[in-house]
Amino acid sequence: MAFKGGIQAVVGGAAAVFWPGSLVFGFTGVMGPQWARILGVGPGAIGACLFFVLAGAGVMMFVVGKLQVRLGIRRMITTGILLCGLATLLVAWPVRGLWQVYAWAFGVGLGSSFGYLPALTTVQMWHPARRGVVSGIVNTMFGGAAAVVAPLLALGLEGLGYLGTNLVMVGCVLVGGLAAAVWCAPPGEDYLPAPPATAAAALPGPSLTATQAVRTSAFWFLWGVWAMMGAAGIAMVTLAGQFGRTFPEQVAAGVVILTAFNLTNGLSRILTGYLSDLVGRRPTMCLAFTAAGLAYLIMPHGGSLTAAAVLAAVVGFGFGTLFAVSAPLASDVFGLRHFGAIFGLVFTAYGFLAGALGPWLSGYLLAAGPGGQGTQFGLVFSYLGVFCLVSAGLIPFVRRHPQPNQ
Repeated sequence: MAFKGGIQAVVGGAAAVFWPGSLVFGFTGVMGPQWARILGVGPGAIGACLFFVLAGAGVMMFVVGKLQVRLGIRRMITTGILLCGLATLLVAWPVRGLWQVYAWAFGVGLGSSFGYLPALTTVQMWHPARRGVVSGIVNTMFGGAAAVVAPLLALGLEGLGYLGTNLVMVGCVLVGGLAAAVWCAPPGEDYLPAPPATAAAALPGPSLTATQAVRTSAFWFLWGVWAMMGAAGIAMVTLAGQFGRTFPEQVAAGVVILTAFNLTNGLSRILTGYLSDLVGRRPTMCLAFTAAGLAYLIMPHGGSLTAAAVLAAVVGFGFGTLFAVSAPLASDVFGLRHFGAIFGLVFTAYGFLAGALGPWLSGYLLAAGPGGQGTQFGLVFSYLGVFCLVSAGLIPFVRRHPQPNQ
């Protein structure tokens, strides 16, 4: 029964984060140019909406980590799906002001936090010996959903128009998400199943409380990685469409670049989660972040749409690795008992800094920077590449302390 419940929880958790993930990583990239055209605003204003997505998630993630123990996993996920659906309904009709876009973004950020962290916590509790791979499965659905949904949204705009496409999206979010919530539940009231001997050996050592965790240097190194690598990764969601306009295909090029990014952003998560169980969390993350940094540095000099798509895919691979491997790394270092609250605190770096340093800053640099557009992309891609490389340098310092600082 435990085996059946464990499989069901993984399927339910993965399905529960699919639609919130498609909104976070795909909806903005496709609808952003529509909003810019309707409102007559530049890329900086649209790029800022991802800041509000991340701020919404950052505000609630720690609270969600606490509430999920009291209210239950299913209630948390159901609440998150309802928030995502209602927020998207707000922009279903042609928007009249940026406040609607930013309200949608903040609501989706709130909703995604109510689904993502409970799902991630649940699958690790069911499968303590395979925390990397099950975290990777959930993260694959969260990050990879946009690779499926973004092209469908683009087709929907052509066939159904703006209103029709958005109403269909709202229906999919509500029906698909609420059905998945039924399948996602923790293994027991104590949040730790009675695992077989092989799994028990894989459980992390004594768990730190959230207060103890923030007193360690490992916490702040991981927090810094989420701020910088998170900024570099999430920036591609809006940069894909803008960079695509430098190619003759323009809109189609932007969709190709965004799809390539989202494919590896999703698929890398299960692969690197599995690899991290075999070769270690830190080596896996270092290699992926280094590759992403080099890809960003090369990207403005690639010269072709094919090269841009391949390099964006490498960035997506690094970004997916951040999500897939950070969660089991955090439970390695800080323990599993208080994982929700601790990871929620780590996530504040992504929520409050990544959006500002990534989509928002890059959008304004593109709008206000001197020289031609190619020069501006060179500046933006260079600083994002440096963020990736610095993150690779910080990961080796995220290690368990023999004793938590008192």
